[in-house]
Amino acid sequence: MVTSAKDAALGILRKTYGYASFRGQQAEIIAHVTAGQNAFVLMPTGSWKSICYQIPALCRNGVGIIVSPLIALMQNQVDALQQLGIRAAAINSSMAAAHVAQTKDSLRNGGIDLVYVAPERLLMDDFLDLLDASPIALFAIDEAHCVSQWGHDFRPHYKQLSILAERFPAVPRIALTATADIPTRKDIIDCLQLADGKSFIAGFDRPNIHYSIVVKNSARQQVLKFIKENHAEDSGIVYCLSRNTADETASWLCEQGFKALPYHAGLPADVRTRHQEKFLKEDGVIMVATIAFGMGIDKPDVRFVAHMNIPKNIEAYYQETGRAGRDGLPANALMVYGMEDAAMQRSFIENSAAPELQKRIEHQKLNALLGLCEAACCRRQVILEYFGDTCPPCGNCDTCQAPPETFDGTVAAQKALSCVYRTDQRFGVAYLTEVLLGATDDERIRSFGHDQISTFGIGREYSKAEWQSIFRQLVAQNLLAVDTTGHGGLKLTPQGQAFLKEKKTLRLRKYAGKIKLKVAARLAQGFDGDVDQGLFAALKAARLSLSKAQNVPPYVIFHDKTLYEMAAHKPASPTELLRISGVGERKMERYGQIFLDVIGQHEDKEKAAR
Repeated sequence: MVTSAKDAALGILRKTYGYASFRGQQAEIIAHVTAGQNAFVLMPTGSWKSICYQIPALCRNGVGIIVSPLIALMQNQVDALQQLGIRAAAINSSMAAAHVAQTKDSLRNGGIDLVYVAPERLLMDDFLDLLDASPIALFAIDEAHCVSQWGHDFRPHYKQLSILAERFPAVPRIALTATADIPTRKDIIDCLQLADGKSFIAGFDRPNIHYSIVVKNSARQQVLKFIKENHAEDSGIVYCLSRNTADETASWLCEQGFKALPYHAGLPADVRTRHQEKFLKEDGVIMVATIAFGMGIDKPDVRFVAHMNIPKNIEAYYQETGRAGRDGLPANALMVYGMEDAAMQRSFIENSAAPELQKRIEHQKLNALLGLCEAACCRRQVILEYFGDTCPPCGNCDTCQAPPETFDGTVAAQKALSCVYRTDQRFGVAYLTEVLLGATDDERIRSFGHDQISTFGIGREYSKAEWQSIFRQLVAQNLLAVDTTGHGGLKLTPQGQAFLKEKKTLRLRKYAGKIKLKVAARLAQGFDGDVDQGLFAALKAARLSLSKAQNVPPYVIFHDKTLYEMAAHKPASPTELLRISGVGERKMERYGQIFLDVIGQHEDKEKAAR
């Protein structure tokens, strides 16, 4: 990109978006795509990937066509862009025919900057004909992991977007995602024919997110305790595996005094839209959802994401937890993990219509997630290594803050596996534990004759809870599998059979009982100066009043981070307020005096109280 083009891109960034400089690889990506080249972009959630196609679309002649997976997300993005003065629109089934026709005319005449469409719409013959007759600046495929059948959110219509390379070879294409392992990246690049372009792979780390994974004993109570102790007034997301659980948990949290709403594909579209709008536009709302919620949600002040069940792989987990702390402030990710979750996920895989190769890959991905759950080392290291990235021990996860002890579990594993084998590989953990402990009062053990087998009573050196931990780790390490076709009994895997024969050394986590959950630093930490919490609350109230009056989310006015800086530094003049990050000239003009008045009034009250 020549100097004038670089200046133009930077000018748009400063004038339209209100930022002084590009971050990370943004400038390089924008230059590459503006010059007409193809690109694959992988950046963590919250790194503002959208600017990498929005600014090139504004710099190039024609209209930027943005492929987005969900109608609700399109409208959120369009609303935000229109507030910046960018001519943006969407074309989808929720719009009136007259509006669609007007947008199509603007597209054909180049009277618009960006148009958002779903892949299903783009692939319609009449829409492709419209594109043939329109000036196109670029194609951006957002949430590009949907292209890959190996990814965590496969959408068949995304796979058909290969037509863009064939029908519009001269138009640059940029594919963007936040989570894709190496096989998924290759699949995206091959499908969208981006091999002649350039891949931009940013680091995956989200250092502001604290990761905790705890063993399930009562998921609902564990999540409630976590929210009460750490996020009593914060916005957050609680992920559930089923629609019924989402409905019931949302109602139960409301009974506990929280503002909670369910979200899943079984709700009517208008209810889903209403709940999403409430989550975006109000403070302190908790969304209790299935995986149907969250893709592309750009709410920056989500302070926590809690999983009541394990997701299907690390990509899904990392994308879902990445919806917390998009403003860069401390956030928490809690997962409650139980062996029954692993059994359910394996059942989903086995009962799917996917080909055998895909099933094997999905099992491998699930095994990697189970390995994360039972890891004795830094959680962040395990996650980043999965994506081909590295980091030193982070100090911001549960295993770093309270390192679990390990022990030589070789003999314990041999006893457990042998017990599974001697009982014909058809019993669950509770029964197997009773056999290992030599329970003489269990009639079932006597009736099956298992009080006469060699493994009866050979495990008395461990308690019930310790054996449960050992069995859970053996499942996580794929030495045992849960039989999903019967009553959940354990059976040896080929790896488990090999372990018994080869007698390799195995280290396991030592059971430590209940551990107090340590979470991320409070939001007020990390700022210069002391944050006045009373002033912060007053600033939030003023922001909420403004957002309700305009029917926009509060973060459109100012992010929490900006309010915290105001509460820490207490600017007393427009010049001082402009030094606060996130306060540009336009927002200074619109809102500056309002917030200066709030600060001044608070200071006057403080002085009077002294």
